[in-house]
Amino acid sequence: MIKAAVFDVGETLIDETRIWSRWADRLGVPRFALLGVIGGMAATGRPLVEAFELVRPGIDVWAEEAAWAEEEPEGLRNNFDEEDLYPDVRPALAELRRRGVAVIIAGNQPPQAKAALERMGLPVDAIYTSAEWGLEKPDPKFFTKVAEVAGVASVEIAYVGDRVDNDVLPAREAGMLPVLIRRGPWGYLSSELPGALYANVVDDLHALPDLLASA
Repeated sequence: MIKAAVFDVGETLIDETRIWSRWADRLGVPRFALLGVIGGMAATGRPLVEAFELVRPGIDVWAEEAAWAEEEPEGLRNNFDEEDLYPDVRPALAELRRRGVAVIIAGNQPPQAKAALERMGLPVDAIYTSAEWGLEKPDPKFFTKVAEVAGVASVEIAYVGDRVDNDVLPAREAGMLPVLIRRGPWGYLSSELPGALYANVVDDLHALPDLLASA
């Protein structure tokens, strides 16, 4: 019986389209170009940062991010807010809690992401980020920490994410039930990878409560 559902953030709960579009505007390249290159990174298993290096050779992403924050301190920049939340998130999370499943958010995110998620008032029991833990997926220690904060056995946890490499395989290795959501570039591409055979694949979060009830 699944007692806790733990969620990744980007492209699982949050639509990152606006984030990458703002980055394209910042870098002075067409939005479609940057989004396409990001898709290429997903398809070839290359680090996301290489997308920036392709469209702006020699860029120091962290220095650019710092300069952006200084120039537009009140802007969203590479952050997200309520408008970026996928529409199925609230009802699905609320239904899981109604059925007695603990709902936890825990993903690879910078420090400011936790405050952004907390401001949304989501129906969750807890929110954590890799930044506060000092651990990032797919490190097995990240999933050990997930089980620790969930307070139940690993086999009673479902981990929901959009990537085979960061979510499905390490969650399975940790003894959890992996759920792969088919959305965002990684989600669609990951669903075609051999590792997806180890996951329960859903097209949206509305399907999750019934799936976990029958797991």
